[in-house]
Amino acid sequence: MTIRVLDTGVHSLLVDAGRPRSRSLGMPVGGAADRGAWMLANALIGNSTDAVALEVALAGPTLQAETDCTFALFGAAFDVSIDDSPIPVGRVFRLKTGQILRIHGVTEGMRGYLTTPGGFDSPIILNSRSALTPIQRGDVLTTGNGPILRRYLPAKLASPLIDPAILGDRVRILPGPQADLFERGILENKRFRVTSASNRMGLRLSGEALIRVPSELISEPVAPGAVQVTNDGQCIILGIDGQTIGGYPKIAHVIRADLDRLAQLRPETMIEFETVTMEMAEHIERERQQRLREWRTRLSVTG
Repeated sequence: MTIRVLDTGVHSLLVDAGRPRSRSLGMPVGGAADRGAWMLANALIGNSTDAVALEVALAGPTLQAETDCTFALFGAAFDVSIDDSPIPVGRVFRLKTGQILRIHGVTEGMRGYLTTPGGFDSPIILNSRSALTPIQRGDVLTTGNGPILRRYLPAKLASPLIDPAILGDRVRILPGPQADLFERGILENKRFRVTSASNRMGLRLSGEALIRVPSELISEPVAPGAVQVTNDGQCIILGIDGQTIGGYPKIAHVIRADLDRLAQLRPETMIEFETVTMEMAEHIERERQQRLREWRTRLSVTG
């Protein structure tokens, strides 16, 4: 089963779980930027949690079915249409031969995941099917061909809302390895703007410059979620495609439970940081994983 790319959208990328054991080679983790939404999108269509999906950002692609295909889209609440007739997100749907699927813009959130039975076909590179470049106009994507399942997810269960806590614009952090180079609590009660220079490599923030103790640092390993402070005192939060080594001081690290939220922060969003303890971070992540398991179980018993 195949579908042709008529328009690519802003940034549409085939993704799976990424390459977590390739960082020693200097290769970023990659894969889905919002792991929770990606896993639920796959569960919605009946796939295993590691199937390849098409990650779409801000405004998605235009695709034309060359054969009958089945899909689901979940994540941020994109406007979606088939032959200009709107359809709801978070449900399994069928695209007949010749029909055109348009994934328009999104007013809240940033990324969504288009899934198909069995996942999209993509070459294996370093034990992962995550693509290194976005799809291109004229590409033909190989899809699965499954039945229409009676599966749906609430429209308001976008990834930032998987955690039912009312987080607002807060991003929870742990102190970083170079936090002592800065005044204690310097990140608290400050607001930062996500700039348009942000991408899958990281979120560039704009705010009050953070002053640190002058010192020379040796480059060392970094990971997604690291909050680095540049020489001009501005923050960068490393993303899923971020580099593996860096020399900027790491004032903080975003907790694991909030990493998916980073993928849904669009330019001009205002955020603030909240420091938590390691015990709180572990507890929050256990609760989040339990909620994801519950939703996957709910989907597995419907069809």
